[in-house]
Amino acid sequence: MRPGRTSRDGDAGNSGSTNGRSAVRNDPSASLLVPPLATTALVLVTVKLLAHVATNIWTPYEFHRDAFLYMAMGTHLRILHMDFPPLMALISEAVRGIAGTSLFAYRMIPAVAGTAVLLLAILVTRELGGGKHAQVLTAIAVLVNPLFLRSANLFQPVVLDQLWWLLGCYALARLDNSGDARWWLLLGVAGGVGLLGKFSILFFGLAVLVALLLTRHRRAFIGPWPWLAVGIALVLGSPAVIGQVNLGFPVVEQMASLSERQLARVGFGEFVTDQILWQPAGFLLAVIGGAALLAHPTLCRHRVLGWTAIVAFVIFVFLKGKSYYYGPMHPLLFAAGAVTLEQITRDRFRTACTWGAAAGVVAWGVLAIPFGLPLVPPEPMARFSSAIGITTAVRTNWGEYLPLPQDYADMTGWREQAEAVARVYRSLPQAEQADAVLYGRNYGEAGALDFYGRELGLPPVVSLAGSFYLFGPGERTGRVIIFLGVEPEEIRTITCHSLELADRVTNRWGVPEERDVPIVVCRDPDMTLQDFWNQVGHGYWG
Repeated sequence: MRPGRTSRDGDAGNSGSTNGRSAVRNDPSASLLVPPLATTALVLVTVKLLAHVATNIWTPYEFHRDAFLYMAMGTHLRILHMDFPPLMALISEAVRGIAGTSLFAYRMIPAVAGTAVLLLAILVTRELGGGKHAQVLTAIAVLVNPLFLRSANLFQPVVLDQLWWLLGCYALARLDNSGDARWWLLLGVAGGVGLLGKFSILFFGLAVLVALLLTRHRRAFIGPWPWLAVGIALVLGSPAVIGQVNLGFPVVEQMASLSERQLARVGFGEFVTDQILWQPAGFLLAVIGGAALLAHPTLCRHRVLGWTAIVAFVIFVFLKGKSYYYGPMHPLLFAAGAVTLEQITRDRFRTACTWGAAAGVVAWGVLAIPFGLPLVPPEPMARFSSAIGITTAVRTNWGEYLPLPQDYADMTGWREQAEAVARVYRSLPQAEQADAVLYGRNYGEAGALDFYGRELGLPPVVSLAGSFYLFGPGERTGRVIIFLGVEPEEIRTITCHSLELADRVTNRWGVPEERDVPIVVCRDPDMTLQDFWNQVGHGYWG
């Protein structure tokens, strides 16, 4: 198939051929579909990595609360008995063993992954037929987008989710262009590794499945390649699935709780508004790209990608997903929009059109960069957030409004809490220290105590919150329990011979539950921790 020609419904001719090759691959002119990589675009890849390295060196913030959870999951590693997919825990232990426990070491993982997302976006642009103008425009759209900046600075699976979704899109684009059925295998790898990191990859899989059935790719299901892809995905992702089976599918309870507590308030308007506010000019580019993937004479050969983007959007709107859940689709849509602009403009206007669009993207991106890179300290960041007036940027998952973006608020105060607990612990007599345990009300508090406690020489940490419940009570009976985040009057399940409010830790920049945190010492409880764990289920103390 030559450039500009499409089959009847817009898909490449024999993309599902079972012999692994098609006429497209043997046609010398097919190479015209894949322009060379633009040097300027590759320079922007380097710029992105350096920006994150610099941020990781000079950031005034500490670890995010979620990072503490994944690091704790790593130190309590049980790959086939975890309520979350195990990839982040495995990465955490690898970082700990190779590079130590510094903030810089841990945050280099998302920095590299985020840089790979940008590189893949450029490669997808090239596969869609984009030359240097389209590649540069796509690179700029991803580079200055606060969503992709922030996710590449957080030790969370979000940036990896973006990476695996985009890798799957790249595999589909290569399948269309080359006709080589072996690209199905890369799609399977993306799905399987994605399943190891975050269950949301299942939404991508569902979107791809529907898109395949809506296009000529459905014929490929007659052959072995799609089924091999499914098999690879299931094998690679099996530890995550086995963990769910072993624990009775806790993800169902987690999703129900998430839907009830956070997602119930998310409406269509808020979901779409957030897509726009990340980057208004980029959103327009994405809309153009989505339409072009379905209708443009050249780009519609990749109609399967267009349907994937649309179906994923519908899924998240229907399920009231958080707005960033759809983020992995943005680079694909930016790429398609950039290619469309490049192809519909005449040569003498192409550069002006590219740089005009890039200027619109950059103008907003520069304004929003403080929301993407955690470099501005809390005090001036709060003033900037107030002055700029974009309230959605400082809205929490529960609809409250903070002085800082929630992710930034969740990167403050943890070490202070751990150090305050350490002071209380050291004030105890030696005999009480010997059998003391620490308790964190939520996974952030418990995780911070677990992480900083190794450096501070603190005793073991227990909690009923989330994954910590599965770690168990340990060997200490808990003759003395130091509670972090639990008020004295909330301790009702057990009776303490002595109950003392030892200290309070304040943090004006934290989320509401972390602004005034009590430290309570319980002496001689009426049951051991082991007995208590046998009587209660996971949740909050009370």
